[in-house]
Amino acid sequence: MPMTKIKFGTDGWRDIIAENFTYDNVARVASAHASYLVAQGGREVVVGYDTRFQGKGFADVVAGCMALAGLKVHLSQGFIPTPAVSFAVRFLGAAGGVMLTASHNPPPYNGYKLKGPYGGSATPAIVAQVEVALQDQVWSPDTVASDGASEPYIPLDIQNSYYTSIDALLDLESLRRYRGKVFHDAMGGAGAGWVEGYLKHAGLPVVFTPLRNDPTPLFYGVNPEPIPQNLSFTFQAMKDETGTAFAIVTDGDADRVGVVTAGGAFFNSHQIFAVLLLHLYRKGLRGRVVKTVSGSGIIDRLCQVLELNLLETPVGFKYITDAFLEGEAHPELTVLMGGEESGGLASRGHIPERDGIYNGLLLLEAVAVSGKSLPELFAEVEALTGFRHFYGRNDLQIPSGQSRESLQQRVRQVTELAGHAVRQVNEKDGVKLLLEADAFAMFRFSGTEPVVRVYVEAQSEQELQRLLAAATAEVQG
Repeated sequence: MPMTKIKFGTDGWRDIIAENFTYDNVARVASAHASYLVAQGGREVVVGYDTRFQGKGFADVVAGCMALAGLKVHLSQGFIPTPAVSFAVRFLGAAGGVMLTASHNPPPYNGYKLKGPYGGSATPAIVAQVEVALQDQVWSPDTVASDGASEPYIPLDIQNSYYTSIDALLDLESLRRYRGKVFHDAMGGAGAGWVEGYLKHAGLPVVFTPLRNDPTPLFYGVNPEPIPQNLSFTFQAMKDETGTAFAIVTDGDADRVGVVTAGGAFFNSHQIFAVLLLHLYRKGLRGRVVKTVSGSGIIDRLCQVLELNLLETPVGFKYITDAFLEGEAHPELTVLMGGEESGGLASRGHIPERDGIYNGLLLLEAVAVSGKSLPELFAEVEALTGFRHFYGRNDLQIPSGQSRESLQQRVRQVTELAGHAVRQVNEKDGVKLLLEADAFAMFRFSGTEPVVRVYVEAQSEQELQRLLAAATAEVQG
């Protein structure tokens, strides 16, 4: 029987459990990864897993392969957030890490995320070398013990060290004076208990309420992604709240963050990015800002006002990680904050990695220090920049009979959209039409399926809907 072809994505591999994501295939990837780590002179590796089906079983297989290659394995004893695994890699001085998770993807999926020694997503160079090791592999399932547990692994106990590192980054004095409310919706994922655990660790007197806090591989019947269609439960829980109360929402492996504010309103990733960027600036921190090309123009405008250098990258957190690493090597290029449209954010002083738990606590700090709600803080950003933020997205099937290339060529030639003239075309990732009146429409094509993602920003809700309809019509012909 031919072996399954394993295709790596942004920072690893994901597939459907029991279809292609099997013990044998996970062992193949782990053995190739182990070969790479050993070739780099690595001695230790960290292995963790989230709340998905058979997470512990897959982690045991990975640990077995790593141990067989001669690596010392620090193995999570239960589900653990991805940022905690990344932190552990850096804190322990390990050669790399593995997180068994499919992040925000649907319950039938699991994945193998590779982590670099710096405590973040593997760079494209690392992923490419692991892929080469996989292609060169002479493989037989008999080469790995089926139970994967023949070596004495080191139990990974990192939570207290992770919390202590956060202590040094937050204004604990202001947080200990704050008496407001905060909720945490873990969506059944690996972040469950970690926000509450930090609040207890730091002795913070906030009124805390957990939501969807029991770990479950079915994620309460939704995809574990903190976007509106998956948050009806959270909206209902917050509808009667007032004032500065808000809910931190973390995805399946707790690297992405979302927010629902008092009254049950969604507070999107661009708003989170802008509020945190201004908050970090007011704390006296400086550095470059990195955003992906699909991000809101309010970040561009805020950087102009604050006189911060802005780097725009293609979509994918790996590009933001690269910028953080560049800043670590060259202090004049230090990154203050980096973020992407999907809710992945990282900031100076912490690991070069998305961290939904830390970002949620940083939002709590912003509220505690200012005494203002998150919507009020975002209103300050809009007033400071003179920019109104209305943002929308549609994921569309490419019409049958039409190729990705022909559609891309057609949208590239658009000169006007819903009455807005095209000022400039940005092709950093897909086709982004920069329009008059601080608006844009972006068409980004999936590399694995016949899907085009349409992103639109405008200065009013009415203009947003007009542009989104017009951009959708361009795709549908």
